[in-house]
Amino acid sequence: MSKKALNIAAGKKLFTRLLKTPENMPFSFVYDGIGHNGLEGLNARRMTVVEGASTRVITTAKVDDKLRVKVDAKYTEEFGQCEYTVWFESTGRKPTAVLSDVWALDVTLEGKDPVIRGNLGDHDNWYAAYEHDLSKGDRYFQSLGGRSTHIVFPYFDIVHGNGGTMFAIGWAGTWESLVSAGSDAEGNAALTRVKARTDLSLNTVLLPGEKVRTGLVVMLPYKGRNYDDATNLWREWFMKYNLPKADGNGTPLAPLSTSCFAADTGLPNSDGSISERSFTWKRTLDKLIAEDVVPDFRWFDAGWYFDPAGRTVETDWWGTTGSWELDSVKWPGKSFLESNEACHRAGMKVLVWFEPERVTNVPELVKNYGYKEEWSIGDGFVRTNNLGDPDCLAWTLGRITKMMGENGVDMYREDNNSDPGFAWPFRDGQETARLGLPRYGITENKCICGHYALWDGIIEYCGANGKCTFVDSCASGGGRNDIESMRRGIPLMRSDYDRTTSSMRLSQSSTFPRWIPFHGSSTKETANQLDDAPGKGSSQYVVRASYLPVYNYGYAFTHNKEIDFDLLRKNLAEWKSVNHLLVKDMYVLTPWRHDSDRSHWTAFAYDDPDSGESVLLTFRMEDAEADNFTVKLPFAVPGSVYSLTNADNGVSVRAGGRELSREGFTVTLPEPKSSALFYIKRI
Repeated sequence: MSKKALNIAAGKKLFTRLLKTPENMPFSFVYDGIGHNGLEGLNARRMTVVEGASTRVITTAKVDDKLRVKVDAKYTEEFGQCEYTVWFESTGRKPTAVLSDVWALDVTLEGKDPVIRGNLGDHDNWYAAYEHDLSKGDRYFQSLGGRSTHIVFPYFDIVHGNGGTMFAIGWAGTWESLVSAGSDAEGNAALTRVKARTDLSLNTVLLPGEKVRTGLVVMLPYKGRNYDDATNLWREWFMKYNLPKADGNGTPLAPLSTSCFAADTGLPNSDGSISERSFTWKRTLDKLIAEDVVPDFRWFDAGWYFDPAGRTVETDWWGTTGSWELDSVKWPGKSFLESNEACHRAGMKVLVWFEPERVTNVPELVKNYGYKEEWSIGDGFVRTNNLGDPDCLAWTLGRITKMMGENGVDMYREDNNSDPGFAWPFRDGQETARLGLPRYGITENKCICGHYALWDGIIEYCGANGKCTFVDSCASGGGRNDIESMRRGIPLMRSDYDRTTSSMRLSQSSTFPRWIPFHGSSTKETANQLDDAPGKGSSQYVVRASYLPVYNYGYAFTHNKEIDFDLLRKNLAEWKSVNHLLVKDMYVLTPWRHDSDRSHWTAFAYDDPDSGESVLLTFRMEDAEADNFTVKLPFAVPGSVYSLTNADNGVSVRAGGRELSREGFTVTLPEPKSSALFYIKRI
């Protein structure tokens, strides 16, 4: 039996055991003081529906005459992947009893020598890799701020026995997970328990008609313990079944490039696009066209809006959000629309930055823009926008789509520069005091559901109006990259710290793409995040360290007279020549390094097993003493012959698959901080 067939068999067994058998369902909860494991002991009813390539099973059960539980599960046979979400709905005329201690995932895996491997989150950890022998202790992860992929990362690869299971938790709020090893009857470490909880403070009654949910749980079992095999099974599934589509016609999303004009205005720029004006964009666009470096998207970032008092914003893009009204001082009449139409004629689409989860200066927002005081959570100048309120959600969605429609905007970019996890309990406390009943965690649940609904509304609007049916997911960099958000969005920038050194970029590229194949980084080398790319622009080494499916570049195109446009064109053309491979199988050929460790070589390869086309990227880092490095290519097929062509000098060599996979291929680079790219073809 092939490895893929074994994976499918493992997935089907997992789905049948856990999600088609009510008493074995891998979640738990406490209701009215009584603990429940799955739907054990409840009168469950099941409905099965085939939806394209997937089988959907919806199982419902009444806990009492006031509470119904629904498990919405799905199995995709092609990859042996299964998933589910648990819903709790109030069906009576009075509030339910208290629902608490809801664990979205509680499952035991069999198999000796358990290991958990993966990476941590953005901010502080910058996607640092880890691999932990569970026989030596548990691993615990907790995210409290309400931006789910900062600090820790809700994606786990758990190896057990002669295989493993990939897990992902889809919840854009608070979560925690505990993974621990146990013993079988003979005392061997052969059992691994995986628990995960979302909406950590959930301890509430539900009012009539109200419902809450757990995070989405995704599981993908595989055979063997090979990290690359597990990674590439996940990446292939993700690209086919999790990645959003490009448009309303269902066109697959393809690699893309972006550029921001703000560095080229010649005006003070505090970040975002706050310096752009009606008179700054044309010279930049004309230069991009003249130099033949037009990107796929114009990136229009923060600072384009009136503040809540209706005033133009010169520097403070962060403390002036909420109106989503185009600043007509900066952009009088239809000048912004005209600039975007000119971009369209040049073959570019336009993406625009919004931050709907924060509002500022609420009294002025109420006075000038029809906002309502009760929609905000907190009592300070900056507050959390309550997207869990249907009226607030409708107002926010309407403001966003109105701006996009009036100004020819093709794509929605979202940011969140706050930690709503510390604001949501404020509203919980108010509700608890008002009702005299526990309402803890209800605000987070509604806000996360409202946030997903906001994206769904934007995507529906875009699909109906010929715009992009995916969003850019950002939250101070990489804070909003949970698996459910990734069904609607992509991270154009996986981390704000990608806006610094190439060593940081290489470090992150050794981990993050294992889980989220389609994303981007910066393409510059600077000490500080907001520093502009100096001199002639980014070197070949820096740009190659940035090769990802999304290619972001931005310069002072007309103000910096030193820019080497030949180099920019060469780098852009080379990325285009390999970008179709960057979404295929990935092989990390060197150990993960912290960004401060620059004394080694780093190497990646991407391989399309169907076409036999691959690319090898090698980097001799700044402090690496060795001028050569031998890299083994695990995807090379014994018995096949490969050509390897050096992109810099055009020299080609041939080698056998057995030689490349076992003995390796030696790359020589005389100078530190240099790179080599090889086009590889199976002959």
